Amino acid sequence: MNTASFAERILAWYDQHGRKTLPWQQDKTPYRVWVSEIMLQQTQVVTVIPYYQRFMARFPDVVSLADAGQDEVLHHWTGLGYYARARNLHRAAQVIRDHYQGRFPERFEEVLGLPGIGRSTAGAVLSLSLGQHHGILDGNVKRVLARWLAQEGWPGKKEVENALWEQVARLTPREGVSQYNQAMMDIGATLCTRSKPRCELCPVREDCQGRTLGRPTDFPHRKPKKTEQPQKQACFVLLQHEHRLLLVQRPPQGLWGGLYCFPEFADEQEMHRWLSRFPDAGAPEPLPGFRHTFSHFHLDITPWRVQLSRMPDEVMAGDERLWYNLQQPAEVGLAAATKKLLAYPQLQERIR
Repeated sequence: MNTASFAERILAWYDQHGRKTLPWQQDKTPYRVWVSEIMLQQTQVVTVIPYYQRFMARFPDVVSLADAGQDEVLHHWTGLGYYARARNLHRAAQVIRDHYQGRFPERFEEVLGLPGIGRSTAGAVLSLSLGQHHGILDGNVKRVLARWLAQEGWPGKKEVENALWEQVARLTPREGVSQYNQAMMDIGATLCTRSKPRCELCPVREDCQGRTLGRPTDFPHRKPKKTEQPQKQACFVLLQHEHRLLLVQRPPQGLWGGLYCFPEFADEQEMHRWLSRFPDAGAPEPLPGFRHTFSHFHLDITPWRVQLSRMPDEVMAGDERLWYNLQQPAEVGLAAATKKLLAYPQLQERIR
C-alpha cells in the first residue's frame, strides 16, 4: 500500500472528475458549507440540492436563521427527515448570533462546541470553506478507507472508528486539503458505492486491499443485526371542520420533536374518551392506514376522520394547537405522517 502517494492520486482524480459546481461550492462561506453538511448527513446530494436552495434563499446568513422562529425553520426542512438536524442547526445559529456576534466561528474547538456538530462535520466546514487542515470521516470516507485498508470491524465501534481516524491523520495532505476532502466524499458517493463499486475508475484501485482480496463490498463491515424491530400502534384523529383540521405541536424533544401532527392515541378507547369533549362531533370514520418506519421501530397508523359541525371554543393550550387551513396552508414543520395524511383525497371533499 502506497500511503505516500495516496493523497496525490486522490487530488489528481479530483482535478479531472471531482464535483465543483454544487450550490454550496459557489460563494463558499463557513455558513453555506455548514448548512450543506448538516443537510447531507444521511441524505443524498440530489435530494438535498432543492432544499438547500430554498433554505438559503430564505436564510442567507446566520442571523436570519437565528432570528427565525423554529416553526418556519422546520417548515423549510419538511421532507428532509431527521428533524433533530434542523433543531440543532437553529440552536447553533442562535449561539453564533449571541456569542460570536453573528460571525461563524473559525476555530475548530469553537465549531465543535456548537449543537449538532461533531468532529467530522467541524473538519469539513473549516477545510472546505477556509482550507484549514482538518481531516473528515463521514460515511463516504469511511467506506473508501475501510475498503482500501480492508479494515476489519464495524465502523460504528469506537476502536474501529479510532483506527480510521488514525489513517485520516496520516493521509490528509497539508496542501489542497479542501480539494482532497471533497474528492474523498465524491469518490465514496460516485465510485466506491455501497453495493456496486466502480473499482475500474478508482484512482487508488491498484493498492486497494478490499479489491485485492476480491471482496470490496465486504468492507466496511455491516452493523450487527438487531432483533426484529418492535411494532407499535397509534390512532390519529383527523378532526375536521370544513377546510380546517386540528394539528398539535409535538414536544421539542423526542419523536417528531417540534413538528405538527394530528392528535395521537394509543388505542381506540383512548381516542373515544378524548372525542367525548366534542358533543357535536360525528361518528369517527376510518381512513386507509399505513406503516411508518423509524430507525428503531415500526409505527402502524390508523387514521380516523371526525367531522365537526362547528369550531370548538377551546381544545388545548394556545401555542400547542393549530387549525390547519387546507386552502391556505400554514408554513410550519409537519411530521412525515401528517404530510401524507393531509394529501388524502377524503379531506378535500368538504372544500370542493
